[in-house]
Parts: sequence; C-alpha cells; structure tokens
Amino acid sequence: MTRGGDAVKAAVVTHRSGDGVEISAEVRGAGPAVLLLHGYPESRAMWDEVAPVLAAGRTVVAADLRGYGASGKPSPAPDHSTYAKRAMAADQHSLMASLGFDRFDVVGHDRGARVGHRLALDHPEAVRSLTVMDVVPTLHMFEHVDRAMAATYFHWFFLALDGELPARLIEAAPAVWLRSRFEGRCVGDGLPISEQRLAGYQEWFATAEAIAATCADYRAAATVDLDADRADRERGRRIEAPLFAVWGSESYVGRSFDVPAVWAPYARAVSGAAIHSDHYMAEERPAETAAVLARFLDGVETAP
Repeated sequence: MTRGGDAVKAAVVTHRSGDGVEISAEVRGAGPAVLLLHGYPESRAMWDEVAPVLAAGRTVVAADLRGYGASGKPSPAPDHSTYAKRAMAADQHSLMASLGFDRFDVVGHDRGARVGHRLALDHPEAVRSLTVMDVVPTLHMFEHVDRAMAATYFHWFFLALDGELPARLIEAAPAVWLRSRFEGRCVGDGLPISEQRLAGYQEWFATAEAIAATCADYRAAATVDLDADRADRERGRRIEAPLFAVWGSESYVGRSFDVPAVWAPYARAVSGAAIHSDHYMAEERPAETAAVLARFLDGVETAP
C-alpha cells in the first residue's frame, strides 16, 4: 500500500487485494471510519462534494470498485466470479484492514450499495452500519420485473448478455453511452452532473478493458450474485448491522417502492429517508446528501 497526504487534503492510496487486484482510494480526515462506494458508470469522484463534509470528525475512505476508476480491471473469468459482489466486497474489506480499520461504516450508491450489501453479509464483524442509496436488493429487483422496470433498467439486461455484443456496441460510442446514463435523471432538465465530471468519467471508462469489466459486473449480478443471494435467503441470513436506506424522491426506486419495507426482510433494523433528487443524489444534491448521511452516521457512532 502507498499513502500520502494529511488529515485535510485527501491521500491517494493503492492496495493490492487478496487476489492481486489493485484497489485505489482517497482517504481524508481522522476518527471513526466510513467507506464510500460509488455506482455505475462512476468512480470515487462522485463523492467529491460529500466526502469533505463527512470528514469532519471521521476518516472517510472513498474507493474505486474493481473494474472502475483507477482500480485494476482484471479480465473476467468464464464463471463470472471475477466481478461477483463477493469478490468486490472482499477487495474493500481488505483495503480497510490495510488502513488499520477492523470496523467501519459503509455507504454505497447504486453498484456500491450492492457491494456493501454483500460486504455486510460476508464480513458482519467489520460493518458497523450500512447505508444503501437509491437501490432495493438485487434479488428483489430480478424477482419483480415488469415493463416499467425493464424500460428504466434496460441496461441491466443489455450489459448482462453473454458474449461481446454489449462491449462492442459501447466501444463504438462510449461518450454517447455515458451521457445516456445521466441524461434526464435529475429534477428538471439537463444532467445531474457537470460536464467536467462527465468528461472525467469518460477518461477512465472509454477503454476496452473498462467496458469489458463493467459489463462483467452486471453479468455477475444476473448469475453468481443471485445464487449467493438466494442461498442467504434459504439460510435465513440477514444484515446484522443497522441499515439506512436513502432514495431519490423522483427516482424510479423512490417512485416505485416502499424502500424501507422492501429492505426489511433483508436486515434486522431498517430506517430510511428521501432526498429531493433523482438517482444521482450525491452529485445532484450534495449538500442535502451529506447532511442526511452525517446525521445517520453521528447516531451510529454515538450509540452505546
């Protein structure tokens, strides 16, 4: 692991996980640790306006998932295990251990929330609390597919297709694909992120290895991740840590589900809050998002 910086300026760290994948992260602040995990097709940069606020009184680790941002992008295995949420969660557990944190809070948005879900199940001793942002469980989503879900989340089914077709089509126009993931997904017109942020995402995403890796993430979600989730349900395994669900009031998730009620069978203690935004709340409404997260984390950290 390499590290530099101080408690005010973010320190960039690189950690090699158990199966050799390099995981890149930024660390700032001091105190109880919180791990921030991003969604698709983003990187840890999605937290740039939120992380400094949360770093008042705590250590904030904003990490790139394997396959994303500055982290390693290994070639996908035929059995989909390379990008299983179990492997991605193990990366983050190993990263936090390397930083000296054996117990920490996890905040995940979109794909990061799904990695956080698996992290809380596989490493319950390490996860003090889990915040999931604008998601309901993967298993619930796949078991409740209707026309509205399929239209809104068509990329789940497209990216999960076997073979090279999804990657080859995206490689033909990566900028168009990236923009399509954000356009119209905000309160009002335009994009929920800045053009500069979009360009930053395009810089790492527009490579063959990144496109293949991120497609593999969705392929794993539709196969081995579902197998793991069903096995947990059959054994009656639930998240032991307090679970805080946050959703955009104008997002598909917020408009389509009673979010805390959906999460209730998956965790022992669930609470929640809505933010006036669409899906990308940390970028569309960073101040409100930071405030909501800080209030929850303050409560967890001061609980007896």
